Amino acid sequence: MPINPVISIEDLSISIDLAAEAVMPVHGVSLAIEQGQTVGLVGESGCGKSLTCLAVLGLLRNPVRMTDGRIVLHGRDLMDPAERAFRHQQIGMIFQNPLSCLNPVRTIGWQVAEAYRLRTGASMRVAKREAVGLLARVGIPEAARRARDYPHQLSGGMNQRAMIAMAIAGSPALLIADEATTALDVTVQAQILALLKELQSEFGMAMLFVTHNLGLVAEIAGRVAVMYAGRVVEEGPAERVFASPRHPYTAGLLACLPLVDEDIDRLQPIDGIVPPLTAMPGGCAFTPRCSYARGACGIRPPPLENGVACYRPLMEQAA
Repeated sequence: MPINPVISIEDLSISIDLAAEAVMPVHGVSLAIEQGQTVGLVGESGCGKSLTCLAVLGLLRNPVRMTDGRIVLHGRDLMDPAERAFRHQQIGMIFQNPLSCLNPVRTIGWQVAEAYRLRTGASMRVAKREAVGLLARVGIPEAARRARDYPHQLSGGMNQRAMIAMAIAGSPALLIADEATTALDVTVQAQILALLKELQSEFGMAMLFVTHNLGLVAEIAGRVAVMYAGRVVEEGPAERVFASPRHPYTAGLLACLPLVDEDIDRLQPIDGIVPPLTAMPGGCAFTPRCSYARGACGIRPPPLENGVACYRPLMEQAA
């Protein structure tokens, strides 16, 4: 755990109140990110990655609610309603699909200017001037002209760049990128990743990079946290996690990846499926799919200790 992290998420749990019962899509998630550091949050769809991000942003709405934990940004408790404005000033978010997030009846320049104005308190006149500079900084050509365009007049990649401009307006302390490159082709993905690295270095932001793509995490993140069924099951330096995974789920994800330097007839999928929220096992949620599971695995969830939540870590199996 970093000594002075920009943001610290401590034992975050989230509940969804259904008609018949409440389910827990996120259990006891803890993460910390230092200034200038990128943490990759990895996992299958439905594992709780986006809900974790929405909790950080304060965007959970009934019937979804945060039931436990703390979120501390620069030493200030974001659970305090008085810190709402501070939260919005200090956190920027890049969403997966820019066209579903951008306002179709407002120009790109207006939307970036509005984000800048709300974070800094500047006048709209100043904010519009800054917006053109931000659009140019994220690589949009002829930024002054493009600022007058509407989202439907830009390509997917240009809209994502505009979203990034909105996210970094006012220089927030934390940037959250939630599947920010999923809807883009491979070439544009590489451009966006390079841009995010440049902006992080320039502004010194902490970044939470959320994805299901392990290859992207290996390229951009210094640390990685792997989520399964609402829990962090492995966490540590990206180089160590990729080279020597300790949790069977992490090893299974890596085994699913095709390798360009090896001739493989068939990829190795993880057997079974993720259990539904209404039928979670009593112990480790990965137990039904794990060939290493024994005794205690099916009784109680293992705690996250020394970077892994597993009673039988793979390093011990090898030994």
